[in-house]
Order: sequence, then structure tokens, then C-alpha cells
Amino acid sequence: MTAPKKLFVKTYGCQMNVYDSERMAEALGGQGYVTTDRADDADMILLNTCHIREKAAEKVYSELGRFKGLKEEKPDLKIGVAGCVAQAEGAEIMRRQPLVDLVVGPQSYHRLPELEAKARSGEKALDTDFPEEDKFEKLKGKRKAQRGPTAFLTVQEGCDKFCAFCVVPYTRGAEVSRPADRILDEARDLVERGVREITLLGQNVNAYHGAGDGGDWSLARLIWALDKIDGLERIRFTTSHPNDMGDDLIAAHGECSKLMPYLHLPVQAGSDKILKRMNRSHTAESYLRLIERIRAARPDILMSGDFIVGFPEETEEDFQATMALIEEVNYGYAYSFKYSTRPGTPAAERAQVPEDEKDDRLQRLQALITRQQRACQDGMVGREVGVLFEKPGRFAGQMVGKSDYLHAVHVTAPDVAVGEIHRVRIVDSGANSLAGEVIAPV
Repeated sequence: MTAPKKLFVKTYGCQMNVYDSERMAEALGGQGYVTTDRADDADMILLNTCHIREKAAEKVYSELGRFKGLKEEKPDLKIGVAGCVAQAEGAEIMRRQPLVDLVVGPQSYHRLPELEAKARSGEKALDTDFPEEDKFEKLKGKRKAQRGPTAFLTVQEGCDKFCAFCVVPYTRGAEVSRPADRILDEARDLVERGVREITLLGQNVNAYHGAGDGGDWSLARLIWALDKIDGLERIRFTTSHPNDMGDDLIAAHGECSKLMPYLHLPVQAGSDKILKRMNRSHTAESYLRLIERIRAARPDILMSGDFIVGFPEETEEDFQATMALIEEVNYGYAYSFKYSTRPGTPAAERAQVPEDEKDDRLQRLQALITRQQRACQDGMVGREVGVLFEKPGRFAGQMVGKSDYLHAVHVTAPDVAVGEIHRVRIVDSGANSLAGEVIAPV
């Protein structure tokens, strides 16, 4: 019997890239590959890249440079680059790093078996097309292995918003929503293989408008259809745009028991001037009123957001408007970054804020967010929450999982198994997690 080939995948960036990496591994499974967590043990190394963060391409080249010695030791080793950096710089990657055998964009990874065969024959394999065929349909039925209790499921890709700082419309393409029946089929398959919580993914997931019975479905209608799947106990979604929070989706947060009380709703800035320059198409006031409506529907919902500091032309006054918005919303989580240029985006050509000012603003903003996050977490002590247990902890008899509000929770409960959901009373708040006592199964 021929020994399986080994595939090492390193994933950068967001949850959508995690989902894509899983599907890439499944696509290559048919070519005899099994995954490994060691690059030096692999027959193929695949870097699934993200173009959102600062100097993303240079980080990829640096990572590739570390594989040079390994490639010399193992001449048959194949190295591939996938994802958004691959889409943006496909041919340039091969020119700068001759050790790369395969480059594939995020819309073409269903073609990996053909590209891998081409690379094995000694040719360079490059595919950064936006093909007409449905990559998800091409990979249909390839998921076979038992799964852990949580999974990502991409329902929408691409973006039509064209925020001035963002490369997604250029690397992922226009907004496309998957048909509802195909999403539901994939969800049922995941549940059959052990999944109890699904997070729906999209660059603008709440802009979902997939074809279904009776015409295009909204994300809310899709959530209600998922709610009917026996064995699926929890639903989440990310990432959302404020302009796409429809009335039916807000209502679902108050009415659908399986939709968790957590919402990631990025605003990026609190200054209307900066929001306009970002091409966000909403104001700080409209965002705040939207938060009010969401909290009216689900008073205990935990809000999460994204912030960019030092965007071109941002003044101290603009920054203080962002700080005021954060104070008013009171986030349970937030992610914050210094603005960094992305070639080809409108903001890259504008006058830039000095780096020392960006650093100072980021430190002040993160200090505020940290205080809010800590207060939110400390406020959970004494409350009862549902916890889906995902893995054993570091200590004997310890189990770790996520609460309804996405907090990490650990308990000492040797009889609790992975995949079970229990009511837990929170007894202590640590630096990055909560300690609890199991009360009863849900």
C-alpha cells in the first residue's frame, strides 16, 4: 500500500481563510494527501495568505525564505502560495521566489488537484482566475472526516463596498452569495459529523442574498432555516457591515434561541469626516442608533468592533470622536490597528499621519478597549451561561469551551465530554478566560 503524501498548510488572516484552508486540504485529499502539523515532514507546503494586514506580501516572502534549506534537502518537496496575496501578486511571487511551484487565488482552489499534478510533473502552476464555475459545488461531498464541535461555513464572498483602505474587492471580487440549499446541505453534513455550532462567514456576511425557495433569501431567513436542523445548537455570523443590518436580522437576534448573543459589527472610526473619507457610507450617529435597535431586540448582546487609527487626514479631534463612540457603545471585544497602505487602494495615495502619532493613538485606544473588555468579563462572575466544550484543558479533569458570549470558559469536570453543552455558573475572571462550575446540561 502506497504511503500517503503529507500536506502542511499555514493559514494567515481571518476565519474565511481557515475555512478555505480546510477545503484546500479536502481537495488534495483525493490526490492522496493527509495533513501534518510539521513543515519538515511535508511533501507539499501550502501558505494560505491574507492581504489585509500590514506588509502582508513581505511576510510571505520572508516565510518562503525559511523553506529554502528544506527545499534543498527535499528536492521533491512542492511549495504553494494561495489566498489573497497569491491573487494580487501571482506571477511576481514566482519571479521573486523560484522555489515556489504553485500559486492559486482564493476563487480557484477547487482546481488544486490539477495544479498539484502540473507541479509534480515539473511545471510551474499558476491560477489566479475568477472562474465561472462554483468552487463550493466542485468540492461538494469531499468532507468526510469526523469534526470537532465547531465549524466555519462560508455563505458569501467578495465585497461591493470599496472602502478606501481595503483590497478585498480586488482580491476576492464582487459580492457573491451561495444558494441557500447548498449551504443547508453543507450544514447538515457538518452536523452529521459532530458539529454543534456553525459560524457563517462572509466579507459582508449580512449582505447575503442567496437564491432559495421563493426568491433571494436574506441572512435572517437563512438563519431561521438553519435553526430547524436537529443537532445544530448554536449559530453565529461574521463579519457584518452596518449598512446591511436589516430589520429581520435585528429581530432574529431577539427571537432565534440558537443565534448567539454576540455581534461583530465594525465601524472603523467615530469621526464622520473620516468615515466619509473611508467611503463607509454611514455616520457615527447612524451606527449608534443601530446599536440601540439591536440592544432593544437583545438587551444582553455582546458587541464587538474594528477600529483603524491614523487613517490619512485623521486629526486629534477625529480620534477623540472615535474614543467617544467607543465609550458610548461599551464593547465586549474590539480589534484595533494602525492604518497601513495597501497598493491600489484610494487611501494609499493620500497624505499619511506620522507613525509616532499613530502609535500614540493606538495605545490610548487599546487602553480604553482593554478596560471595557475587562469590565465585561468581570461582570460575568455570578452569572449562568451556556458553554459548548471544545477540548480538554491543561490540567487533569479540566475542560475548556466557549460561552454564549464567546468568552473562553474552563471548568474542572472530568465527566464532561467534548461537544457537550452545559449550564455553567461563572465563579472567577482571569486575564483571558473565565472559571466556572457546571450546573446542568442544556
